[in-house]
Amino acid sequence: MAHVHGIRLKKEFGQHFLREQRYVDSMISAVQITNNTSVFEVGPGDGFLTHAILATRVARLWSFEIDDDWATHLTSTITDARFKLVHQNFLDIDFSMFAEHQPWTVLANLPYLITFPILHKLQEHRHLLKEGVIMVQEEVAQKLLKTSGKGYGYPSLFFQRFFEWRLLDKVPPSAFIPPPKIFSRLLYFKTKAHVPAIKDESRFWEFIKVCFKQPRRTLLNNLKQSHYDADRVPADVLKLRAQQMNIDQLVDLWNVLNTTV
Repeated sequence: MAHVHGIRLKKEFGQHFLREQRYVDSMISAVQITNNTSVFEVGPGDGFLTHAILATRVARLWSFEIDDDWATHLTSTITDARFKLVHQNFLDIDFSMFAEHQPWTVLANLPYLITFPILHKLQEHRHLLKEGVIMVQEEVAQKLLKTSGKGYGYPSLFFQRFFEWRLLDKVPPSAFIPPPKIFSRLLYFKTKAHVPAIKDESRFWEFIKVCFKQPRRTLLNNLKQSHYDADRVPADVLKLRAQQMNIDQLVDLWNVLNTTV
């Protein structure tokens, strides 16, 4: 495993450090940063992105780092009063800490091993957020933006419901130390101001997982394996695969079936 600043990069934390400035510049230029902007990042590592953010007019930057070595490195090398290092697993933090300086902008090269848990945390506390740019695996980025076909499913529907997404730069393995085995992607997001209500929404998302359980099977075949009464659904709809349906069609289907459970 590679070393940076004499510190070993740890495989268990999925540490691959970005080393091409143009991608950092792309992240920062995609969002609006003024002297009133609050920014946080997840997994700053040696501070390659951190230093670039602090070079802007940002009001404050909070960085969440789980690794003891890098937390020590950052606190000993960054003296900027706008910078705050939180030495804690981002998944364990109390999000009420963000309330005072909301809304927040997110700029982060996400640890790929916990990308979806982090995205769920952002969704859960989206009222505290404005916008952001994250680095994720290319495959994950494509999945998040899918609207039909292969790769389209629960993650696509769920995260598109709450955020607007836009693909930015595709990032090759050579941009990192050590290089990962996959391509990465910068992904811009913005919280949606209005999200239409869905009846019994938590149960709706469980229903969506049923519909996409075997993506290449028809709705009829997937629903047969559940407690939902497919007899209430028109035959032409049952012949469809969930991958052929948009969120409005799936909500309509849910409203039909939800009256029978």
